[in-house]
Amino acid sequence: MVERISFYDQISRNKRNSILLFGIVGAVLIALIYSISRAFSALDSFVILILAIIITTLYSVIGYYSSDKIALLSVGAIKANQVQYRQYYNIVEGLTLASGIPMPQLYIMNNPQINAFATGRDPQHAVICVTTGALEKLNKQELEGVLAHEMSHIANYDIRFMTLTAILVGMISIVAQIFLRSLWFRGDRDSNNKSGAIFLVIGIVLAILAPIVTSLVQLAISRKREYTADATAVKFTRSPTGLINALTKIKSNSEMKVSGSVSPLFIAKPNKAAELFSTHPALEKRIEVLKKM
Repeated sequence: MVERISFYDQISRNKRNSILLFGIVGAVLIALIYSISRAFSALDSFVILILAIIITTLYSVIGYYSSDKIALLSVGAIKANQVQYRQYYNIVEGLTLASGIPMPQLYIMNNPQINAFATGRDPQHAVICVTTGALEKLNKQELEGVLAHEMSHIANYDIRFMTLTAILVGMISIVAQIFLRSLWFRGDRDSNNKSGAIFLVIGIVLAILAPIVTSLVQLAISRKREYTADATAVKFTRSPTGLINALTKIKSNSEMKVSGSVSPLFIAKPNKAAELFSTHPALEKRIEVLKKM
């Protein structure tokens, strides 16, 4: 007998795991900063931290507030005509009632493959874009499953959550780079301070490993958010069938390609590398979980 999974439990579990993983990233950042503060003078540590905060914040804020424009421009998307794509609008309007979020702007991109993505900093500035292939090759139930998945990303504030994660991961990378490069100019200061020397070694090890570890954690968080969006889509539509069938059709397309810059946003992307290094879980695993709901 197949073990059944409640979509409520799936949503709660993956959200909880996402927060725990986010906490790991924060803990690594604190450990790295603490090690540097013990190895360097207070002034040096302060300068490194301030530079990292300024660089990361500027980059992330610009990307956060321009994410929808950047994504749409990169794939050549155009606004969907409400008369020509009446079914597209009708499905999303129905999902706004189920989800309780405002109507997003709807776009299409000219691509024969089945895919879609959602972006925007919050539900009031959200955008959904689907390929022409999705509109042509999916039946109404399957298209509803795909659009419900994208609406779930909006409802769960996934863009905001992943942006915060990216800020922390970016800050760790920048702190590590500034710290390692500053060693060239450090000379032999505090060479007689055994405690400082120990924390200097710890800081160097963390500066090398922390960006790698936190990047992997960031990918794991992204995969958890995909599972959460799948489960939330079932909550909105009250059936996993449409999304299962849509993912099965996507899986059968072995030559799927998506734009590299926005590929993490899409409902599916080709997993050429091991899942550990991917933003998305394997389609087989997602379908298997959905079948248990």
